[in-house]
Amino acid sequence: MSFLSSVSRRSVLLSKQLSTNSSSIFRMGLSSKVTPVVSTKAPPAAASYSHAIKANGFIYVSGQIPFTLDGKPVEGDFQAQSEQVIKNVLGIVEDANSSLENIVKVNIFLADISNFGDFNEVYSKYFNVHKPARSCVAVKALPLGVPVEMEVIAVEK
Repeated sequence: MSFLSSVSRRSVLLSKQLSTNSSSIFRMGLSSKVTPVVSTKAPPAAASYSHAIKANGFIYVSGQIPFTLDGKPVEGDFQAQSEQVIKNVLGIVEDANSSLENIVKVNIFLADISNFGDFNEVYSKYFNVHKPARSCVAVKALPLGVPVEMEVIAVEK
């Protein structure tokens, strides 16, 4: 049997095995379902978007700003606003069947980079043992004039 015939035959056998193995990563990717998440633990969406989207075992949480459950801006200093942002994110993650320990990536947007230290003080209360990958960037402005926004990616439990 030639080398190419052997490789071709093995490829066909592998394809058959993958198509019958429902736990295969390849099969999972082909049967992806996208599900919106509407959370009761976060303020209503401020525009046309979902709190989060679940797909292929991941949860993509939309950016959260410092608004209360009733859709009002948080009164108080930057740290109080940061605390509310993190609570909103964690509420969505929980409603999506996950937890803080399953967050794999965090993106933080600050309207003023001088708030970096204050944000880290609040952030480290939550993310002290589990430390996901993270980016923090300064932006010119954020929706509704807020000083901070945070989005995350998590895996389902």
